[in-house]
Amino acid sequence: MASRHLARSIVMQSLYEWDFFEKEKEIEAIVNRNIKHFGPGLKEDTYIWKTIEGVLKKIEELDKIIDKAAPEWPIKQMAIVDRNILRIGLYELLFADKKEVPPKVAINEAIELAKNFSGESSGKFVNGVLGTIYQEMKESQDE
Repeated sequence: MASRHLARSIVMQSLYEWDFFEKEKEIEAIVNRNIKHFGPGLKEDTYIWKTIEGVLKKIEELDKIIDKAAPEWPIKQMAIVDRNILRIGLYELLFADKKEVPPKVAINEAIELAKNFSGESSGKFVNGVLGTIYQEMKESQDE
């Protein structure tokens, strides 16, 4: 597994656990344990921490955008894994360095996480939500 994909998996698993326990557990301990458990050969954890911190800093904004893009699936009713995959993908799409994570890579990686960690239709759902947001971004840039 490529190191960036492994890092995204660790980010997703950490956010999932943090969200599952309704944010009562310390994210730092969760991330450190997941890096140790799932990424023992991972040479660089900077991406993991940068993404965790970025998602948590922007979580309210991310959730509002997701709610708007998927009105029939309110964020609190989504599967926990799906909403955290969307948060990661959306964070990368909107706030990550585009040279480091091009928009299509952010979307494709989120789809892969959904296929690997969530339900049968989650890949299509994540693709639909992030694809809609990406199209809106392109349209607003063209104006």
